[in-house]
Amino acid sequence: MTAVVCRGVGASRGGVEVLHDVDLEIRAGTWVSLVGPNGSGKTTLLHALAGLVPATGRIDVAGVDPGRARRREIARAVALMPQRPVVPEGTTVRELVALGRTPHLSRFGPSTRADREVVDEVIAQLDLHDFAGRYASALSGGELQRVVLARALAQQPRVLLLDEPTSALDLGHQQQVLDLVDSMRRANELTVIAAMHDLTSAAQYGQRLVLLDRGRIVADGPPAEVLTAERLRDVYAANVEVLERRDGPAVLPVRGDGPVAAVRSSRPARR
Repeated sequence: MTAVVCRGVGASRGGVEVLHDVDLEIRAGTWVSLVGPNGSGKTTLLHALAGLVPATGRIDVAGVDPGRARRREIARAVALMPQRPVVPEGTTVRELVALGRTPHLSRFGPSTRADREVVDEVIAQLDLHDFAGRYASALSGGELQRVVLARALAQQPRVLLLDEPTSALDLGHQQQVLDLVDSMRRANELTVIAAMHDLTSAAQYGQRLVLLDRGRIVADGPPAEVLTAERLRDVYAANVEVLERRDGPAVLPVRGDGPVAAVRSSRPARR
């Protein structure tokens, strides 16, 4: 079953065309990592899928056209964890997470016991019990990032869009958050599209990588096929080494002026 379709999608910001002729088709339950240099169009593509920026071409997200559907209909199908969340002043963590249930409430109706149970569950899953009564605006960047993810998960979307989901998290919470999202993906056939700067994490969690450069898709496929030293040197202007591992390639920067094109294996020798 297909969860996301893009055909000839373009989008502009401030009068400048950012996305050019993007074609994508993503199966339900897949984790797709969007990678590419700053300004390559990753965030704009996520915003187009969420209906937050006008786009040309055809977009279908879980059976919804985000350019035409009402916000409530879109929010029932897709949730976005933004890179720079806006937090209403005076809102507690629990209240902010509970906002994720808004698309499922009847008009002017109160939350139900089932809604409150969903909020309690995601608060527990993201280890937010100690923060639940605190004002969200008083949290650190990493703490707030987990709260905003909890709000997105409380929507119970069919497609989850993540914009740099671990940029403010320490190593332990990075693993916790990504493992949690991946377990929910597998359990609920949740489709995850995540813009990620960390190429190693993008390859470890993404079953498929889409590499963007200057608003165009320049590579799309399994991580080991997309992440080559030659391609990364061309796209990122970076000197890197790519190590093959059982759970996906690892990309390491290499000091020095000479090009690095070698691919080494870090797998243990077979016995």
